[in-house]
Amino acid sequence: MTQWNAQDYHRHSSEQQKWAHELIEKLKLNGDEHLLDIGCGDGKVTASIAQRLPRGRVVGVDKSSEMIAFARMNFPAANLSFLQMDAASLAFDAQFDVAFSNAALHWIVDHRPVLSGIHRALKPSGRALLQMGGEGNASEVLAVVNSIAARDEWRDYFAGFNFRYGFHGPDAYRGWLVDAGLVPTRVELIPKEMTHANTDAFAGWIRTTWIPWVQSVPESRRDEFIASVVRQYVKQHLPDEQLRVHVKMVRLEVEAGKPAQQKCLR
Repeated sequence: MTQWNAQDYHRHSSEQQKWAHELIEKLKLNGDEHLLDIGCGDGKVTASIAQRLPRGRVVGVDKSSEMIAFARMNFPAANLSFLQMDAASLAFDAQFDVAFSNAALHWIVDHRPVLSGIHRALKPSGRALLQMGGEGNASEVLAVVNSIAARDEWRDYFAGFNFRYGFHGPDAYRGWLVDAGLVPTRVELIPKEMTHANTDAFAGWIRTTWIPWVQSVPESRRDEFIASVVRQYVKQHLPDEQLRVHVKMVRLEVEAGKPAQQKCLR
């Protein structure tokens, strides 16, 4: 079970927040929508959406109790609430105009239950805008992390380790949307670059987002493991002249809608 440090994540997720605001602009909100934020994390992006909906309301859900507690404490608002809930088991019925998710759903391998839950949660004519790690995302970092984990000094901690992200491509995803009763309007892979101010910032990102690997190592040795990952990565991918560390990323961005009337199946 992944244990999130919400405060640490809050300090080291500026790039995810930047991309989230780019995604929010694509929502073209009117200000009165009811919106579901799936995988809301520490709540800062959800709170930003709520500010754009003065006549609407926002519900943020996340599987992590640590994240939900942090969000409730730090982002109180009359039109905003946070619930602990697994994205694969959404418990809503035709309550939302919009389903939104940023940098969260790649933590789930099988997205079909998620998409079925989104279909149930949306009102007729509701819409979904989702962005997550896609096929090929962070492949260079992943290769380094796995190479460090395979070294003799770390190998024993990863015996039986089988975690994998749900990094998917457009072709499969379109089919899953249709099977869930949603109509895809855009499903595409978008290359992006994540920039960390320095190696310390890069280490903070490794610590707070690559936690399946980090938490496989005893707590007393985690800083040492992260330092090994950072050293190897910057050896292979040199920082720029400002000492910033760059990471190639790939996002899967999905727009889909729920029909105004669902066809009856015979």
